[in-house]
Amino acid sequence: MSTGEIFGRTIQLFLVDGKPSGLRKATIHGWTGAVLVSSQSTFASLTSREEVDRTGVYVLIGPDPEKLGMTRAYIGSANSVRERIKQSAEKREFWETAIAITTSDDDLSKGHAEYLEARLIELTVQAARVTLDNSTQPDTSRRRLPEADVANMEQFLSNLKTILPVIGLDMLKPQPRAVTQTEKPVEERTIGDVYFEIRHRSGVQATAVEEDGEFIVLEGSEALAATGHVQNESYELLKDKLIADCVLVPGSEKKLRFAKPWSFKSPSAAGAIVLDRASNGRLEWKVKGSAQTYHDWQQAQAAKQEAAE
Repeated sequence: MSTGEIFGRTIQLFLVDGKPSGLRKATIHGWTGAVLVSSQSTFASLTSREEVDRTGVYVLIGPDPEKLGMTRAYIGSANSVRERIKQSAEKREFWETAIAITTSDDDLSKGHAEYLEARLIELTVQAARVTLDNSTQPDTSRRRLPEADVANMEQFLSNLKTILPVIGLDMLKPQPRAVTQTEKPVEERTIGDVYFEIRHRSGVQATAVEEDGEFIVLEGSEALAATGHVQNESYELLKDKLIADCVLVPGSEKKLRFAKPWSFKSPSAAGAIVLDRASNGRLEWKVKGSAQTYHDWQQAQAAKQEAAE
């Protein structure tokens, strides 16, 4: 067995009331942490749970009322998550989802929870995927814990980094290097990546790479503007946001230009912004310099992996 082998992990997602839209509880096999997720309609069920009346941390998250197309989050900690999360929820109208993070054996101390809160805020700021509603950013270095406790809390955080994306929360996930390392030339920060392109009859050209499940349209790419085609409302909001944030800036004729790289959740989302209409990105993005579609490329990669196993 090689020393660098990666092992799978078992995440248990329990539907408390048997409904996918109801209260959910997520755990990892062998970990004492427990993550409970509720909507506004199931919030009372969340706060009535016994494990929520324990020391831990919590997150309130929803659409950002001040930034179009963005997400806002509030992170807190408490000796009793139940009481504090109620107070925080009453003060904030933006949230749609509440996440309570405690342990099954109630072994988190106030110091542990404050350390986790500070680190969660720090990691969220670094990832820059959501807007934080917290007015201050606690200094992690001031959360004095014994060395062994710090190691345990970092392991706790490692498990949270695994489990939060599974429940749809990617606020801790670092941005792709193609987005963050803009001080380097494109060729350096995309070494080893396959380039995809759209070359549209309008003359619009765009280039993208895929990294860790995200589809990144690179700077210098073009996008059509004001075509009048009906488009998914969420894509319209996203395009407005990219223009407002100067990611998309005026280009030649009826075109926009990507002034900086931008990460999309799918090739279709990227294609919709580039072409200003609904797009099947799996077919419209092609391997640069070839006629091979993103879909065919994916199929070829899967066949290679199967052959190698």
